[in-house]
Amino acid sequence: MFAGDRPLVFGHRGGAKIGPENTLVAFARGLAAGADGFECDVRLSSDGVPMVIHDPTLDRTTDRTGPVSALTAEALGRVDATCHFQPGDPAYAASEVVGVPTLLSVLQRFPSARVIIEVKDTADALAHAVADIVRGLGAEGRVCVGSFHPPVLATLRLVAPEIVTSASVPEARRTLARSWIPFPRFGPAAYRAFQVPERSGRVHVVRPAFVRQVHRERAVVQVWVVDAPVDVRRLLAMGVDGVISDRPDLAVPARDAWAADGEGPT
Repeated sequence: MFAGDRPLVFGHRGGAKIGPENTLVAFARGLAAGADGFECDVRLSSDGVPMVIHDPTLDRTTDRTGPVSALTAEALGRVDATCHFQPGDPAYAASEVVGVPTLLSVLQRFPSARVIIEVKDTADALAHAVADIVRGLGAEGRVCVGSFHPPVLATLRLVAPEIVTSASVPEARRTLARSWIPFPRFGPAAYRAFQVPERSGRVHVVRPAFVRQVHRERAVVQVWVVDAPVDVRRLLAMGVDGVISDRPDLAVPARDAWAADGEGPT
């Protein structure tokens, strides 16, 4: 999932400033810009199908209103998930009209892309459904699953231990605290990755000590959301293993220039 000869760039929700977020359009544009993969969010439809959408309601990103969980997968596929798109660059303004995709259709459409799946619902049923889809496609080697809900993440780890997972918020907090002391971690970790913001409120999360601690725990760290090329290069010089960006069309060239210059962690 995270192997490579250089740090990885993931499109945040595909590339939320170059295409309507969490749609097949955004995923295609992000990958066309050179991203190694993309991050997406999943929630359950009323008929129990994992759908790729961030918010619990349709209001912000589609032409419909109300809870995602109130509509079937077929109905969600017929909404306009492009109507509120505000491009970060006029070059990306034009967009075909597409609906909310299923996770299955996304993984099938982009069979070689690395995908970070953020499980948004609190239902264990979503963890089971995601695991079934990933296993059914044989996509275990290119998927990482994360969630802000530790019980859901625990369920997925239990039913599908072969699927790579990210650290939960409590796990990330403990690792951050260990980086301050520093203090070793005892025993194997359930996670293989950290997807974190550079700052969380007043807390500066991503510092060299945190990156070193993550690497001591045999995990990788990817920082979200990083769009400015100067920030991409600064974070890569710190030793992070990748960035998650709304503008992969900017982040990829910045990563490539950094790699071409032969720069390394400081």
